[in-house]
Amino acid sequence: MSEPQWQKSSFSGAPDQNCLYVAPAPDKTIRLRESDTPDVILATAPKGLAALLRHLKSPG
Repeated sequence: MSEPQWQKSSFSGAPDQNCLYVAPAPDKTIRLRESDTPDVILATAPKGLAALLRHLKSPG
């Protein structure tokens, strides 16, 4: 399997801060990892990630 093409989130801070990275996977899932623990990778369906982001953006 090829190495994921990680992209830093546009909401991440300066290079010396913890950053969130995302990458598409061959099985049509989205992979997520943090810069402070790059070996821990979460996988989610695009619809699941979209639902999470909508929830986080919604007013309290």
